[in-house]
Amino acid sequence: MTTDSAAPQQFEFQTETRQLLKLMIHSLYSNKEIFLRELISNASDAADKLRFLAIQDPALFGEDTVLAVDLIVDSAAGTLTVRDNGVGMSREDLVDNLGTIARSGTKAFMEQLSADGKKDAQLIGQFGVGFYSAFIVADKVTVTSRRAGETAAHVWESTGEGSYSLEPVIKNERGTDITLHLRDDEKEFLEAGRIGHLVRKYSDHIGLPVRLKVDDGEVETLNKAAALWTRPKSELSDEDYHSFYTALSFDPGKPLSWAHQRVEGNLSYISLLYIPGAAPFDLWDRDKTRGLQLYVKRVFIMDHGAELLPAYLRFVRGLVDSDDLPLNVSRELLQGNRNVEKLKSALTKRVLDMLDDLAKNKPDDYAKFWDIFGAVLKEGLVEDAVNRERIAKLCRFDSTTGTDGAKVSLADYVARMPEGQTKIYYVTGDSPAAARAVPHVEGFRKKGWEVLLLSDRIDEWVVMHLNEFDGKQLESCAVGGADLAADASTPEEKEKTETEFAPLLERLGKSLGAKIESARLSSRLVESPACLVAPDFGYSRRLEKILKQAGQAAPAMPPVLEINAEHPLVERLKAAGDGEFDDLAAILYDQSVLAEGGQLEDPAAFVRRLNTLILSNAKPEAGRIVID
Repeated sequence: MTTDSAAPQQFEFQTETRQLLKLMIHSLYSNKEIFLRELISNASDAADKLRFLAIQDPALFGEDTVLAVDLIVDSAAGTLTVRDNGVGMSREDLVDNLGTIARSGTKAFMEQLSADGKKDAQLIGQFGVGFYSAFIVADKVTVTSRRAGETAAHVWESTGEGSYSLEPVIKNERGTDITLHLRDDEKEFLEAGRIGHLVRKYSDHIGLPVRLKVDDGEVETLNKAAALWTRPKSELSDEDYHSFYTALSFDPGKPLSWAHQRVEGNLSYISLLYIPGAAPFDLWDRDKTRGLQLYVKRVFIMDHGAELLPAYLRFVRGLVDSDDLPLNVSRELLQGNRNVEKLKSALTKRVLDMLDDLAKNKPDDYAKFWDIFGAVLKEGLVEDAVNRERIAKLCRFDSTTGTDGAKVSLADYVARMPEGQTKIYYVTGDSPAAARAVPHVEGFRKKGWEVLLLSDRIDEWVVMHLNEFDGKQLESCAVGGADLAADASTPEEKEKTETEFAPLLERLGKSLGAKIESARLSSRLVESPACLVAPDFGYSRRLEKILKQAGQAAPAMPPVLEINAEHPLVERLKAAGDGEFDDLAAILYDQSVLAEGGQLEDPAAFVRRLNTLILSNAKPEAGRIVID
């Protein structure tokens, strides 16, 4: 009941909160049952928080040490109350948690909404806005709460329109009561059978009892009331694991793989790890806190234990329950803790084992995993020297021999290397198609040598750290001098060609000036007249481009211009006069920039020179122009 000492105060919801409430009421109506899942989940979280705080201050429990969630039905009043005896909320908590969603959650939530109601319903939990789902079925919500360790209590009430009220109240126990005044057409949620079905469907894994009390009748426990990961695997079905995965990840689909493991010995723990079947929307948000849930001796400690897995495995969902960490462990204590380091190493190995098994026994599922998370896993090639070889075996790449998006492993690449090939060749590009089309691979294709097509931005750093695989050195087709001399060339013929073209190469260097480091004959070109390559031991051209796009200073390293001695345009260049020579040299250079996906410094000048070249080869014939 309320006190007489203070009248209710009225507060306005912030604009984003009003928008969110409108969406909850109107857009997600077809998935209205999820409100119960969200409110029970919040109640469980409140119990977890109390357990954690009571580690330092056991008095917070008082005499009531049995934590539970009670669902109380009052058919006459048309209300359903979700009651917990967890940590509770102070007046400030009620304002901050229920009256305001200032954190970026609301805006991001709205940006993710689509026409798919089921998908949108799953987003609710991701953004911590689950409480507001109560307004899907209720035309008024009353929240009565008292924080553990405090005597003051308050009641928060709103119809979900534009405001809420707040006033003091007398409440003898800690915890929170959320009373939903159900709309006339939502009275199905007063039925015991309906409520029991929803609890078993969404909340069976909750580690504390969820009890139902209907119209002052007997109390019935609806769930198993035991944390799923503590139960023997023999008692659990695939559906149990799928439901728990959805509760952890808010992904309505099925995971690609999971591993439930109990380890005893020098390091004792239980782990339940999932490889997701879909990427979270914020996979590439570097500021997002991620990691496994951490429990110590069944007590919830933290939601995102980033110290338990390396960053390149941030896509993994799951939890760890350890017997070997102190109950008062904090993020600061996790860092540098020897047991945590051992745990991290063991969990990393376990995840890589899961991926090995998936790749070996379910290649289609692994292909799906790679399409979604491959670029993230490849970060491990840069960051994790200990497991680099294992990660390299798990990597998949596009290549010049792949068709219909088929990818190749490094082991498969090595197994089909023809006689005479001693290195693993690759080329980078903004997409597999762009990489496949660059002139640098022409000679390799002619010889029947496979080239890996690397198009993820991380690949530029990957090849700096992954120098070899299975004893075979990795080498770029577009950096330095390629070991690809034409089969038909004898040393004498090669020397004669180089002597013959020496004046032309010197002339090109003078004409293009600072644009290039030097000019030389190419052994990698077949159809194209020229290409640009990075100097020996220099940065790749694409890496320079990426660094500039990121606003980072890239070392000034002019490329080498390689020319195809057998191309007609190069033959014409040899005979050109000074003015024509400079234009042709500039065209060759600009063509090479375009061929590798670059941007011209002066597109208008390129077009002008190209038009001059075309017209110089054109002759009028019966009112039209013919190009020889």
